[in-house]
Amino acid sequence: MTDTGSQLTDWISLGVLTSFVSRDAVDGAIEATGRGARRSDTTIPPRVAVYFVMALALFADDDYEAVACRLAATLDDLDVVGPRWEPTSGGLTKARQRLGSAPLAELFCQVAGPVADLDTVGAFLGPWRLMSIDGLEWDVPASRENVAAFGLPAGRDGAPGALPKVRAVTVSECASHAPVLAAFGPAGGAKSASEQALARTLYPRLAERWLLLADRNFYSWTDWCTAADTGAALLWRVKASLRLPPLRALSDGSYLTVLVNPKIGGKARDALVAAARAGEVLDPAKARYARLVEYDVPDRDGDGKHEIIGLLTTICDPREATATALAGAYRHRWEHEIGNKQLKTYLRGPGKVLRSKHPDTVYQEIYGYLLTHHAISALTCQAATAAGIDPDRIKFKRAVRIIRDRVVTDPAFSP
Repeated sequence: MTDTGSQLTDWISLGVLTSFVSRDAVDGAIEATGRGARRSDTTIPPRVAVYFVMALALFADDDYEAVACRLAATLDDLDVVGPRWEPTSGGLTKARQRLGSAPLAELFCQVAGPVADLDTVGAFLGPWRLMSIDGLEWDVPASRENVAAFGLPAGRDGAPGALPKVRAVTVSECASHAPVLAAFGPAGGAKSASEQALARTLYPRLAERWLLLADRNFYSWTDWCTAADTGAALLWRVKASLRLPPLRALSDGSYLTVLVNPKIGGKARDALVAAARAGEVLDPAKARYARLVEYDVPDRDGDGKHEIIGLLTTICDPREATATALAGAYRHRWEHEIGNKQLKTYLRGPGKVLRSKHPDTVYQEIYGYLLTHHAISALTCQAATAAGIDPDRIKFKRAVRIIRDRVVTDPAFSP
């Protein structure tokens, strides 16, 4: 059997990590957002600031100066014009403020794509790449600016919580856990952005030949239609209260159904259901065909035992994907939970609060985490694919530890 541990070390020592966030990509994002260095700047260049933000995600326990010192050997190799860079806390803070979040957002859009290939274990169902959508929250410092922008969530007794929270919704690749799309918003107070509202901004950016998995809180008629119209396939769990009239049973135990625009009721709705039962072409603004797969999990512990799970999909032909195959694919949605744990526990650290005291640098910092998580996920996925094993077999926590060690001793994270 291949020694995947030593192989992972070899991949990291070759500097594979930085190939996913190249210097050219960084420079392009800075130029596209108009955040290039001004002639009057004699301090930290924007390119250095971008890599510094990513490094903060690798060294969440270290202060600014310590992170900068860890990277000093590689950052000194950059083409820096002007006086020698002196990584003081004040200088690094100002560099982050000058940079803002826009270059990191642009960079994420440029480089954060799916990384699994056809040989990656668990990456595809037939022609479809398994993707998932889910949310997570970040605690941020209770500065005046952050409280004003993000609000304070309600505590258990109804009183405001101690820390503002930022909600993030991401679309990630199931096999690699690499995030590829992201949207952020306040998670508390009057300005709170729901997961559904944030997800709504991501659906138009889905790609054909993706199979997007989503939990039952994400379904609505409008969102389903928006996501489906991109050409992506959908496999979403739905609540039992959703009205899904059976049209006909299919050979694999699933059945064809019709989704009707909830604005249409009464006799008009009945007419659309009758037209669907007759196999007529439907006006997609009024109704759409779908397929429902139902199953239970008899060995589940707790209150969910024997609960009927309903999965709604745009894949209406069981010859393309059987009910059993779709139910098996939906289990990969939990890979998103693993990816969130990697972000919040192994990179940021359990219970840690982000560093940034201003909303724009809060978003900048989160993008830094997502970029670093994407790069590490891509690295471990490639190593696992080369070894012919599931990427979950390579421990993310160990990969982070190796990379942290290599940043200190080797220019593997060199811009």
